[in-house]
Amino acid sequence: MHSELIEIRTGRREAVVDLTDEIAGFLRGTGADEGLLNVWVPHATAGLAVIETGAGSDTDLLTALRELLPTDDRWTHRHGSPGHGRDHVLPAIVSPSVSVPVLDGRPALGTWQSVCLVDTNGDNPVRSVRLSFLPG
Repeated sequence: MHSELIEIRTGRREAVVDLTDEIAGFLRGTGADEGLLNVWVPHATAGLAVIETGAGSDTDLLTALRELLPTDDRWTHRHGSPGHGRDHVLPAIVSPSVSVPVLDGRPALGTWQSVCLVDTNGDNPVRSVRLSFLPG
């Protein structure tokens, strides 16, 4: 297995960050041909989504998460910025891991699919993402 930890700067606002280019570079660097890619976010307040980006779906996802997980005082978990408890619920809804088949050295994503980091936690501007490739 080949594995690498990368850093992603998400800033101090909610963000959906496309990781597809980083993933492609990682796979090239491992000499990947056929196998399985696992992407893992080792954080209690972030997740991963496979979605279309650039056409508004990333913004729509953040809007939906704001409606589903509002930043108010309803949360029992209260350290950090106001409403931060919602960030700890996020990984139960937006999984912290995703697996993608790798064919001919590339992630076997659909035409409009991208692997994206979803981060609603403005308290952590830098995130780690673990990329792991298991040859088949």
